[in-house]
Amino acid sequence: MSGIDQLLLLARTYGAAHGIELSTVSWRVFGDTKKLGAIAAGGDIQVRRFERALRWFAAHWPAETAWPP
Repeated sequence: MSGIDQLLLLARTYGAAHGIELSTVSWRVFGDTKKLGAIAAGGDIQVRRFERALRWFAAHWPAETAWPP
């Protein structure tokens, strides 16, 4: 699984746990409602931005939701 696939899995799992759309997750993580959609459509991000996103998810992960494998 690629880093992008992992990021999208985290985003979709987080969104499902909170009952929110991917665009809302994108806003919370990146401050940009379209970023995760663009990534899902084949876009890319810089490594530092990817790492910040992973740290964001780790800090905000819902306790009742298992971290995806």
